Amino acid sequence: MKLPHEDIALIRRFASEGMSVQRIREDDDSMWAEESVFYQIYPLGFCGAPFANDGVLCSRIHKVTQWIDHMKKLHVNALYLSPLFESDTHGYNTRDYRRVDCRLGTNEDFAQVCRSLHENGIRVVLDGVFNHVGRGFWAFEDVRAHREAAPYRDWFYLDFSRDSNEHDGFWYEGWEGHYDLVKLNLENPAVVSYLFDCIREWVEQFDIDGLRLDVAYCLPPSVLKLLHAFCRQLKPDFFLVGELLHGDYNRWVNKEMLDSATNYECYKGLYSSFNSHNLFEIMHSLKRQFGPEEWTLYKGKHLLNFVDNHDVSRIASILQDSRHLPLIYALLFTMPGIPCIYYGSEWNATGRKEDGDPALRVCFDQPCWNVLCDWIARLSAVHQQQPALWKGDFHDVMITNEQCAFERSLGEERVWTIINAADRPYTFHAPGGERGHDLINDQPIDLTELQMPPLSAYIVAIR
Repeated sequence: MKLPHEDIALIRRFASEGMSVQRIREDDDSMWAEESVFYQIYPLGFCGAPFANDGVLCSRIHKVTQWIDHMKKLHVNALYLSPLFESDTHGYNTRDYRRVDCRLGTNEDFAQVCRSLHENGIRVVLDGVFNHVGRGFWAFEDVRAHREAAPYRDWFYLDFSRDSNEHDGFWYEGWEGHYDLVKLNLENPAVVSYLFDCIREWVEQFDIDGLRLDVAYCLPPSVLKLLHAFCRQLKPDFFLVGELLHGDYNRWVNKEMLDSATNYECYKGLYSSFNSHNLFEIMHSLKRQFGPEEWTLYKGKHLLNFVDNHDVSRIASILQDSRHLPLIYALLFTMPGIPCIYYGSEWNATGRKEDGDPALRVCFDQPCWNVLCDWIARLSAVHQQQPALWKGDFHDVMITNEQCAFERSLGEERVWTIINAADRPYTFHAPGGERGHDLINDQPIDLTELQMPPLSAYIVAIR
């Protein structure tokens, strides 16, 4: 298929215009997301929608506005919403990028939700699922109907000499062998142009503030560079965070591509360190990523940190000792990066991956509030009040198997996190005899000989 000249010209324009915006951004590298506390909601599950698309319009998405007060009580100021556009089942098999899923409501319903969120100081980040679509995607349905004669045949990776697992009479590439997820041909500028037009409409209709890019590691770097330039054209502070699992995140997180990435390396280290009574694991990861040495990997970058999400077991189901829950959240809110809370986990909701994705993406009638929520709310408030926790340097102060302390510093501002994960008291001796202010309890604290109760955490501003 020969690409229309207008599509090629559009992509080139995106690149040229985006470069001028990029030069503006280089003068001020700050980004609102770096100072934020994120909350994640999986809309289809959260709203109690049927798993399979039943085609019945129901304005369930307004439920999000009923949780705004809860989010504000947690001091959340950014909401990441998993897929909400028309799909076959779970949201990641998109049918139509331009229409909110009928199981959630209409585009106007969602626009009202976004207006309410923005009026309450909460930014909106959507899931950008651009690597693949569902079998019900309108262009793929055209291919199934017209085969070789389909005008959209070059939007996918097809072979008409073989059959598919779905017995379509032709083969197509599915994402990682999942044939309900039809891989898009992102080397085709017409596809990229279509996706960019959809993003533009999301900004115009919903005033979104950013995108979380599903399986960003599958997206061609050339497309990510164009996407970065295009989104900066729409909004100079548009936030792009990619779903990355392993490898060097610098390949994707840089001035030309993504602003952030999901920190899966530290996700594993967080829970494993407590379960194995080996805090050296998470501290090693943090020192490797953000330590003071020149060789450390991600100094100055702001990765998205989490203890669970819609793809993994909830943290309350992973930790072997539930008394470690406050401690793991203390690490989440004070380690380098952007903290993100998955809905329900703030009150220790459970759910295991082995029970299937729906077990992780449940519908709660209303938010709960308990002592863990109180603790997370205090951590969130401290995080937003201390710039050192947004962009300060990191170095370790002390570490044993069940205790650790580290410092975040920015200019004259110094904040220490001190953890005792043991079920017995521990006496912490500050190396320099420092004194400080307990930021959680808002009171002076002497660190020269701090008597730490079992299973305790302190966040301290050093004076």
